[in-house]
Amino acid sequence: MNLVYADRDGNLFDHPDYTGLGRSGELVTEMMEGELIPLPEGATLVSLPDTRPIGVHKRTGEMQVVPGNFTAVGALLPQSFTRLLLPGYVKADKSKVLPLFGYTAVVWKDGGFYVAAEACDDPERWNPRNCDPDELELGVKRILGEYKDNRLFQHLSNCALGYECLTASNTFLNRWEGAVPVSFSCNAGCFGCISEQPEDSGFPAPQTRMNFKPSTDEVVQVMLEHLKTPESIISFGQGCEGEPSTQAKTIIEAIREVRRRTDLGYININTNAGLTDHIRGIVDAGLDLMRVSTISALDDHYNAYYKPRGYTLRNVEKSLRYAADKGVVTSINYLIFPGVTDREEEIEAMIEFARRTDLKLIQLRNLNIDPESYLSLIPAARGERYGMKQMLDIFREELPDVVLGSYTHIPDELAERRKKQLQHD
Repeated sequence: MNLVYADRDGNLFDHPDYTGLGRSGELVTEMMEGELIPLPEGATLVSLPDTRPIGVHKRTGEMQVVPGNFTAVGALLPQSFTRLLLPGYVKADKSKVLPLFGYTAVVWKDGGFYVAAEACDDPERWNPRNCDPDELELGVKRILGEYKDNRLFQHLSNCALGYECLTASNTFLNRWEGAVPVSFSCNAGCFGCISEQPEDSGFPAPQTRMNFKPSTDEVVQVMLEHLKTPESIISFGQGCEGEPSTQAKTIIEAIREVRRRTDLGYININTNAGLTDHIRGIVDAGLDLMRVSTISALDDHYNAYYKPRGYTLRNVEKSLRYAADKGVVTSINYLIFPGVTDREEEIEAMIEFARRTDLKLIQLRNLNIDPESYLSLIPAARGERYGMKQMLDIFREELPDVVLGSYTHIPDELAERRKKQLQHD
């Protein structure tokens, strides 16, 4: 398992004299064969700026910084793959922070790149190669021509063509899960927010947050344009916006109007679920699916990262419980990080949280963050660290009725219920 590194021009090499290492939190560790899979299609290899690679010298057996003017390398995994280890590196300049991406350990072996990861869902639907650029451009051109005054479609066209957001792209391709962002404001100050960062944060947000409040008519147009098949999903709450439930009035009005005109497809919201009263109104308007973002089921860890304004983790739990009791299929967008999510206390708390809220799905998402900044922010470990692979096995054993995946799934019972409703109509 040769160490992979980059020169200052970004050229990649493997080092025959060094074995590659990974990191679990702040702990540098060897990679096991059972943790490695071939580099998935759609993954990207990147150099980690202002870092130095660490490896084990094969002759001496010593762990050391690789000599020379080189940087460490990590992999950015496509959706559906869960990171098991961070890359092995040290900061060359501790004052510098890494851009907000989810870096995964990578090595060279058997003539190819391997990563410390596990496939947690079928990657085919969200494989970037399934988004044909020419077809997307035609879709954008058609919809912008048809809805000339709709600012939401204009905003989403930049998300699709500029940021290559697959959910935004789906909106123009009339397939699968599409996006309908609504909010420029948020009731949390997430440390790793990808759409808005304070100027003194040290790491710029990788994308720009929407800066206008769409009208109900604009939202309805996007929803109706997408909800044209029984299996289509339209989702509030995207990476380019704040917390969607802060615009509950617009969402409620839009859902009611859309459901007055069609029963096709499913309506989803991606939310922090802190505004419980707003969530109740959205649920009652006709919501089908709700995915709640969380990084932990422990108050001190949750609060350190999300910095909630006017709500607590208890509000999040109440929202999930209310939605589940009303027949909404609930899931969590679980932001995971090797060496933290696999701590004993984190695992125990999440298992009990899932049971109390009747979760149907845990969507595993690799946390995009500078590791040192994150580890300095959150509480220290209190119990044993099990490792990410064993953590996944524990979840599967303790939560047999909860699906572990990476993106929204429609349960058979909900699909059957909707089918009967459409037949009745």
